[in-house]
Amino acid sequence: MKSSFAKKFLVVCLAMVMVFTFAACGGSSEGGESEGGDAAGAVLKIGSSGPLTGGASIYGTAVKQGAEIAVAEINEANPDLQIEFKMEDDEADGEKAVNAYNKLKDWGIQMMMGTVTTGSCIATSAVTFEDRVFELTPSASSADVTAGKDNVFQVCFTDPNQGVKAADYITENMAGSKVGVIYNNSDAYSTGIFNAFKAEMEAKGGEIVAAETYPDDTNADYSAQLNSCKSAGADVVLLPIYYTPASVIMKQAKDMNYAPVFFGVDGMDGILDMEGFDTALAEGVMLMTPFNPWSTDENVASFVEKYQAAYNEVPNQFAADGYDGIYALYEAFKATGLGTDAANADICDAMIGQFTGGFSYDGLTGAAMTWNDKGEVNKTPVVCVIQDGIYVDQ
Repeated sequence: MKSSFAKKFLVVCLAMVMVFTFAACGGSSEGGESEGGDAAGAVLKIGSSGPLTGGASIYGTAVKQGAEIAVAEINEANPDLQIEFKMEDDEADGEKAVNAYNKLKDWGIQMMMGTVTTGSCIATSAVTFEDRVFELTPSASSADVTAGKDNVFQVCFTDPNQGVKAADYITENMAGSKVGVIYNNSDAYSTGIFNAFKAEMEAKGGEIVAAETYPDDTNADYSAQLNSCKSAGADVVLLPIYYTPASVIMKQAKDMNYAPVFFGVDGMDGILDMEGFDTALAEGVMLMTPFNPWSTDENVASFVEKYQAAYNEVPNQFAADGYDGIYALYEAFKATGLGTDAANADICDAMIGQFTGGFSYDGLTGAAMTWNDKGEVNKTPVVCVIQDGIYVDQ
């Protein structure tokens, strides 16, 4: 009898040890996932995808890291409603983005803060629309991302909006300039900006003396496009493209002794952090961005300080977009009054009501941001010039 009792007692003790050991391990997380810090609080699962590897990884990594700063702040300050955030790598590929979204569905996603790039977001937004999952993309700027989808909204400017704002700035502040454009005619982002820019320039009486295209961002030789702009006398060259081809264009322009004012849009952000890039080539480059990390604004300074402490680098616009995306989703969800046990379709409908019903958010990339029923954000862009390796507001 004593031997039997001892055995039973040992089994019970071992079971208790296993329970406590499991509980102690429950707070761990794997790469890409930020978990809620209070097991007693409600948990809201927000997913994302973006390029964490490959040529566009600067964008995806920045969004992820900016989002992680926001999640950490929220979970520390709000124990009753925690966020679990998980980001999958889609390599800026539409098919892989859909696969990433399906992984997030298996994880239990309730809202989507993504995806990061336009092509991938066009692919995933079609699926989130069918699934009735609310989606707020930090940086996919094509109008095609939201067209016909009432559940998809943007933190960033739309491509047409960027084109219009660039044309307005150039005609109002650089009057009399002869403008050249070099853009990717196979990319929805690039062509969307160019088409709106062209229409607005014509309406404002501006002069486009050369409009040159290239087939994809792996293009290695832009001498023909640059020579066309130079021969036409373009003293301003709009680059509605990403920083990788822009860096090559700047180097080749210097090699041919052509020194126009290059004017970039949000895809240019990140060029100063590009490995191997001579930042002196970007001296005097102008760009439109909703975020200047060297701003003296208190909230911006606090974010930059935390970001540098965590990742040892200066955050770019995409990091700020990721930060704002998480906060906007969180604040809007709280305003719905729903619990985290609500069905995704009910969350989606309630979030749509918030975003189209006057919900406003003060963020790093804009004060009093509001959204229309097309999913477009209303905020004011900042035009900066690169001087001595930093952005200076104009």
